[in-house]
Amino acid sequence: MGMPFAPQTKAGLNPSATSCKIMDFNLANAQSHLLHNLLTGLIAPRPIAWITSMNAAGQLDAAPFSAFNYVGMDPPIVAIGIASRPDSDGTAKQTVQNIRSLGEFVINIVNEAVAEAMNITAIDFPPQLKPLEIAKLKMEPSHSVKVPRLADAPASLECREIMTTLIGRNHIILGQVLAIHVKDEFIDQTGHYIRAEELHAIGRMNGLGAYVKTKDAFFHIPRMTFTDWQQLDKEQQKLPGNT
Repeated sequence: MGMPFAPQTKAGLNPSATSCKIMDFNLANAQSHLLHNLLTGLIAPRPIAWITSMNAAGQLDAAPFSAFNYVGMDPPIVAIGIASRPDSDGTAKQTVQNIRSLGEFVINIVNEAVAEAMNITAIDFPPQLKPLEIAKLKMEPSHSVKVPRLADAPASLECREIMTTLIGRNHIILGQVLAIHVKDEFIDQTGHYIRAEELHAIGRMNGLGAYVKTKDAFFHIPRMTFTDWQQLDKEQQKLPGNT
């Protein structure tokens, strides 16, 4: 089991005055639950890839994964990390098997309106039950891939598998986005921007069932050029106490 290094106080600070300590963890032999607790607690909030996939027989599946993000623009590339089944010797989850079989999948974006349905599809149902029907999810045909998208999702990314690599028990999937479907109300028609403040996407946090909302949670920090920063720095130097 990976154990914490000895706690250390921040350099130059008096621990009795600040009670501020740094905990360092040695992950060389850490158990999976410790890794999970630390990483999901620190790398957050995380966007959710609600993936619809299909096997060779045409059977559909939907499942959410939060080890997800875009990693490139030219071409548009997304990456998803999906761990092997925890109760197995490395068996891939159904989503991975389907993507490997068909080479296509759809990432459906999750907002507050579909959060409960998404949570139902996260349940590990026995094979004879169909999560899509249980969650009362409707499907719509995609434009560029055989796998359909979720009709109630605010947006969907149609993807083609570029590669899947296995690292330990992690299946790392890279996909190229071929088409994007966005509901009209979430698109600014004047410049084809996403109205993110109205989409109300949710993000995954640590712990079981912990999420964050983005509704009424935006704040803005203007991006500065080097010239902007120089001007700001000059103005700050003129303030009392900065001479």
